[in-house]
Amino acid sequence: MARETTFSIIKPNAVKKNVIGPIIQLFEKNGLQVAAMKLSKIEKVQCEEFYAEHRARPFFGELVSFMTSGPVVLMALAGENAVTRNRELMGATDPKKAAPGTIRALYGDSVGENSVHGSDSAASAERELKIFFTAKEFANP
Repeated sequence: MARETTFSIIKPNAVKKNVIGPIIQLFEKNGLQVAAMKLSKIEKVQCEEFYAEHRARPFFGELVSFMTSGPVVLMALAGENAVTRNRELMGATDPKKAAPGTIRALYGDSVGENSVHGSDSAASAERELKIFFTAKEFANP
């Protein structure tokens, strides 16, 4: 197995519900280690850069509006096959279709407000981490 670092966001709806701790606990209980973390409010320009691949989609404006509506928790998660592991723990994008016990099944409200984001590949993780973190911010570079 390969040790990787992936990117994750606890979205504004989950922060508002005060479930940051339970979500991080799920990551840690399942072999992922927090390598960097910060509570932040994403600025519109930064959010548009982050979601650039969705710019032409009809939900882009709503997505940016939601993600900039309140504080989020930005995290680098490290561990064996971290990208895949994180995606499994998050569950399906639609919380109604997510497997029981996954983060989105437990805390998601809708497809658009599904409580967490996770990188879909190692390349995406590398790009996304650079948007929100500097090398100095990592406990385990």
